[in-house]
Amino acid sequence: MTKRITTIKEMQEITTTLKLQGNTIGFVPTMGALHEGHLTLLRKAKSENDISIASVFVNPLQFGPDEDYEDYPRQIEIDEQLLIANGIDYLFYPSAEEMYPTVPMTIHVGEMASVLEGAKRPGHFDGVVMVVNKLFNIVQPDKAYFGKKDAQQLAIIEALVKLFNHNIEVIGVDIVRENDGLAKSSRNVYLTEDERLEAVALSESLKEANKSFQNGERNAGKLQSIVINYLTKHTKGKIDEVAVFAYPELKPVDTITGQVFISIAVKYSKARLIDNIILKDERND
Repeated sequence: MTKRITTIKEMQEITTTLKLQGNTIGFVPTMGALHEGHLTLLRKAKSENDISIASVFVNPLQFGPDEDYEDYPRQIEIDEQLLIANGIDYLFYPSAEEMYPTVPMTIHVGEMASVLEGAKRPGHFDGVVMVVNKLFNIVQPDKAYFGKKDAQQLAIIEALVKLFNHNIEVIGVDIVRENDGLAKSSRNVYLTEDERLEAVALSESLKEANKSFQNGERNAGKLQSIVINYLTKHTKGKIDEVAVFAYPELKPVDTITGQVFISIAVKYSKARLIDNIILKDERND
């Protein structure tokens, strides 16, 4: 039975005791509205550790003034039943007042947040690293699991762990997709029926770029054009971003000589969807 914890003090006391007893802790931070992507992370955390913990907290600091904080899907009772069904040991479910009782200090991410999602959503990653840093201190995990769908976030969290000397292994888990290839996301519920059918174009465009890459194309601009052309032909959604960056450095490249990721974002009427693919030039290993 999953035990729900709502205060920082109790969560810290529990995890401190568990670690003194020699248990390893696997942790998955979420904002709730759990789907198969989250559950894949949680099952991996459970299988690789003695204790598994999920947090559900819709973090106000990572939402901009025109974003969907108030409308973000909240379904804690359903989430809790999913955690129980998957054998997760603890649910940390704090309130905003519990997490931020006073005006918080800020952590400024800087250059890594100046591109891609960070450029579109100023302050977003400052809010992400603030809450993740707090959650790491509260839960004290040995391993923390994040999806590669948010590849920029994953790179920033890896940098956070290194900078703040957290003794935590950050594990990136492959994107979980629907049967037709659409990356699973809590925001997919906002798509209309027609938009849902078109949204598969995101993953298909990345497949087209990957084919070209596997056939030897190393010009970043040409790969970018392949994605844009495919999206233009196969969806009416507004192309918000198509970019090729060195990974995990998050720096733009012209010619691919190492590892990069192609990041895309498409806006529909009520949802902005993201997807990506990580490519590596094995010839330079």
